[in-house]
Amino acid sequence: MTDLQTQLPTDTWIYTSWDEYEQIITNLLNEKGKSYYYKGYMRLEMAPVSFDHGQDHVVIIFAVTLFAALRGILARGLDTTTFRKTGIQDCQPDVAYYLREHAQIIPTGTGIVKLDRYPAPDLVIEIAKSSLLDDLGTKRSLYEELGVAEYWVVDVQNAQIIAYAMADKGSKRIQESQVLPGLGMSILEEALRRSREMSQSEVGTWLLSQFQQKED
Repeated sequence: MTDLQTQLPTDTWIYTSWDEYEQIITNLLNEKGKSYYYKGYMRLEMAPVSFDHGQDHVVIIFAVTLFAALRGILARGLDTTTFRKTGIQDCQPDVAYYLREHAQIIPTGTGIVKLDRYPAPDLVIEIAKSSLLDDLGTKRSLYEELGVAEYWVVDVQNAQIIAYAMADKGSKRIQESQVLPGLGMSILEEALRRSREMSQSEVGTWLLSQFQQKED
């Protein structure tokens, strides 16, 4: 752990100027963690990632990508990528997707995704074990303002997905994806529950059969 890291509180929002925030995250480039900036406050999440968090992370990415592939929906998924409106907002969601006409909008070789130049992701997903309340509260407001179309919070403890459709800087709960029509939260939750008892490849086989049945 670096000296700088030990001086900074983590998993909480602290008042910081944008310049200070940029300096802090530059100094932490080699550390494993995520950073957020919203309304003059920053948040660092430096804690080790748990087994359950990592497992659900993989299952969700596989499920979304498989569904999009079977439905012929163009999709580009991003893992813990930085999205930034310089001087205003910064975030590193666990998972993000650009879909359909947006799938190829950001060229390979891009570093930080500048939202002054590119659109926000169509779908953002946070995997929540210790950060659930913050993911449902402040981060949801952040993604509303960034213009994300849909936001899911995976509650690792309860194998539950709390999903929101977003528009006009507001959000409402949904039980079926609007950016991936036909993909219900119930089937994803069942996949998460099954992943507690069987291998991910077996969960993948089950998901494939479920998605194919829906196509028939």
